[in-house]
Amino acid sequence: MTFLQNSSQDSLQGFLQENCLVLTGSVVKAAKQSTSPAGIIHSQFSIDHKSIQNEAGMNRQAFVRIQVVATGDLSHLTRELLVGQYVKVSGFINRHESRNGNPLLVLHAQQIEMIN
Repeated sequence: MTFLQNSSQDSLQGFLQENCLVLTGSVVKAAKQSTSPAGIIHSQFSIDHKSIQNEAGMNRQAFVRIQVVATGDLSHLTRELLVGQYVKVSGFINRHESRNGNPLLVLHAQQIEMIN
């Protein structure tokens, strides 16, 4: 990441708006659908990502389990997802709170691709 020096507030504001994540993984928790009071369909499922990433010239194992939220038309696609199926999810991350108040990092899907 490159940090900007002597930048205007306007250009810095655009820089701080970036929030994009692309993650591949296997579905570990089947999709559960719900409908908001406004009538919007939401679908939630979880994926596990495992990979080897290079950090400072060294290989490092990376593992993350993350909840994915798909909303609206995209939520219909999740009906086809099966536990164990591989997917590629693109979207943005957001903080949610669990029922007991613990913070969760959640991936809000903007695109879901099923991988054979």
